[in-house]
Amino acid sequence: MSYNNKLDIYKMNLPADLKKLSLPQCDELCKQIRRLLITTVSKNGGHLASSLGTVELTVAVHRVFDSPRDKIVWDVGHQAYTHKIVTGRAKKFSTLRKEDGISGFCRPDESVHDAFISGHSSNSISAALGMATAMKLNGDDHYAVAIVGDGASSGGLFYEGLNNAGKSNTNIIVILNYNEMSISKNVGSMAKYLSTLRTREGYHKTKSAVKSVLNKTPVIGSPVSKVIKGSKDTVKNALLHATLFEDLGFEYIGPIDGHNIGEIERGLQSAKALKRPVLVHVNTVKGKGYTPAEKNPGEYHGVGSFEIATGNPDVVASDSFSSVMGKELCDIARTNKRVCAITAAMKYGTGLQYFAKQFPERFFDVGIAEEHAVTFCGGLAQMRYIPVFAVYSSFLQRSYDELIHDLSICHYHAVLCVDRAGIVGNDGETHQGIFDVSFLSSVPNTKIYSPSDYEELRLCLRKAINEDDCIVAVRYPRGNEKSLIKNPEPNTSFTHIKKGGHILIVTYGRLCNNVMAALEILKTKDIICDVLRLVEIFPISEQIADIISSYDVAFFFEECYDYGSISEKYAAVCDNIAPFTIDYFVKHGDCDVLLDELGFSSERMAQQIEVFLSDEQT
Repeated sequence: MSYNNKLDIYKMNLPADLKKLSLPQCDELCKQIRRLLITTVSKNGGHLASSLGTVELTVAVHRVFDSPRDKIVWDVGHQAYTHKIVTGRAKKFSTLRKEDGISGFCRPDESVHDAFISGHSSNSISAALGMATAMKLNGDDHYAVAIVGDGASSGGLFYEGLNNAGKSNTNIIVILNYNEMSISKNVGSMAKYLSTLRTREGYHKTKSAVKSVLNKTPVIGSPVSKVIKGSKDTVKNALLHATLFEDLGFEYIGPIDGHNIGEIERGLQSAKALKRPVLVHVNTVKGKGYTPAEKNPGEYHGVGSFEIATGNPDVVASDSFSSVMGKELCDIARTNKRVCAITAAMKYGTGLQYFAKQFPERFFDVGIAEEHAVTFCGGLAQMRYIPVFAVYSSFLQRSYDELIHDLSICHYHAVLCVDRAGIVGNDGETHQGIFDVSFLSSVPNTKIYSPSDYEELRLCLRKAINEDDCIVAVRYPRGNEKSLIKNPEPNTSFTHIKKGGHILIVTYGRLCNNVMAALEILKTKDIICDVLRLVEIFPISEQIADIISSYDVAFFFEECYDYGSISEKYAAVCDNIAPFTIDYFVKHGDCDVLLDELGFSSERMAQQIEVFLSDEQT
C-alpha cells in the first residue's frame, strides 16, 4: 500500500500496514492516534494519561512483533487504547466503554490481538510466561510479550511472575514502561530503584566496552587461563552488575526513550535476537501530548467526560460517597489517635487525600498490593491500632485469603471501606463490584454495612470504627447520593416503612432510592407494598427474618451476585422470598442503562412485581 498522500488511520489495514511505514510516517500516525484518544475520551470518559504515554511504544511493538502469532499481553488495559486502535478497531473506537461498543480493557473475545484479559494489575508476566511455555511445548518460536507499567511493580504477582520467568528459558520479553506513576504517585523501594535506572543512559555502552576489553585479554597456558578467567568474571561482576532483573535471570536492555520509535525498535529487535527471557526498560511520559494530562497525570488516569480546550472534567468529585467517607474519617481521627488509613495506590480515587494531608504519619499508601494491605492491617490491629482500608470492591477480591488468615482467625478489628460497590458502569466486567457481599459474608467474624445515603455512611463508618474483635465492611457505590426520600431517622440497622400492605420489598444501599420510586408507580396500579431498608446487611438478623416471614411475599432486590447473596441467606430461613439478583458478568455501559437491564430501575422493579403477582393469581 502506498502512502504518498496523507495517512488516514481509518483506511489502513492494521496492524499489518504499520510495518510498511517510514519513521516520519509513524510519527505522523502517532499524532493522529493522540488526537483520536483525546477526542474520544473527552466524550466517553476513560483512562487517558496512561494511553497517551504509550502511543509510540505500541506502534513500535506492533512493527517489531507479529500479533496474534506473537502474544502481546498488556498489564491493565489503561495503557492499551492505542493497541486497540492499531489492531483494526479505529473505526469502532468512538464506541469505547459504551454499551455494545469496545471495552476499555483488553478482552480476548473482542479481538484475537487481545491475548489476555487486563482489568487488574500485575498479572501480565505470569500470563505471558504461561503462553511462552505453551508455545515452547508446541515447538513454536514466536514470542510472548508482557507490557507492564512500573506501577504494577508494587504488586506481589509481578514478582512471582518475574521470579519464575527469569529461569524459564522461553521466548518471553517483558517491556517495563516506566513513567513514575501507577494511579497515584508510585511508592515503595522498587519505584526508587527504577528511578535510579532511568538515568543510566550510558549503561549499555559501558557494558559493551568492558566486555570487549576483557574478552581480548591474552592468556598463557591452561592454569593461567583459569586464573585470568576468574579475574575476568570478578571484574565483570564488579563493573557490569547492573540490575535486579539480571539477578533474576533476565537480560536487561535499557533504559530506552519510550517516545522514540526507532530507538524502541532497535531495543526490541535486540531482545528478539537473544531468544531467552529479556526485560526491556522504556521511559515514557504519562499524558504525553496533552498538557493538562502531562501536568496532572493522576487526575487524568481515569476521567469522565471533559472539555478538551480547558481539560476541565464534568464531574465534581467532592460530591461523592468517596469524598464524604474521607472527610468523615478525618473528623473521627482528630479525636481517635489509633485510627490509621491505608490505600493501595488509590488515594484520590477513594477520598483519602484529605486524611493524607491532615494525618500524614497515620496514612499509608502500600502501592498496588491489596493482599499486602490487608495483612498490613492485621499487623496494625494486633498492636491495637484501628486500620481503615479504603479499596474498590473489585480490587478487594484479591485479598480473600488474607481476610481469612490474617484478620478473621485472630478476631482482629479492621475496617474495610468498600468503594465502587455494585454496578460501576463503563469499566465493565473486571470492575463491577458485585462479588464483595458474597465473599465477605463467607468470612467468619465479619459485619457488613451498606448505607444508602451520606448520613447513613457517616453513621456506619463511626459504628464500624467503634466495633471490636471483627472485620467491619462499609460498602457504598460510585458517585454521589441520589436519595429521593431522606430517612427521617437514619440508623445503622434497618428501617421498616409500613404502608398497610401484605407485600414487602427488601433492599439495601443505592437501590433503596429506586425502590421508593417504584412504590409510587405500584401505587397507581393499586399495589400497596411495605419496605424494609437494610443497613447492617450481615450477619443475618432473626428480627429481620421474622419481619420478612410475616408477609405473603417479600421481593428482595440486591445489586449483588446471586450465589452468596443476602437474599439467598434469608431464603434459607424464610419461604416467601422472591429474589432479584445478578447471575452473570455485567459488561460495560452507562450505569443507569445497566441497572435497568438488570431489573433494578424503579420502572423495572414495579414491572417485575406486577408480573409476579399477576402470575401468582393465575
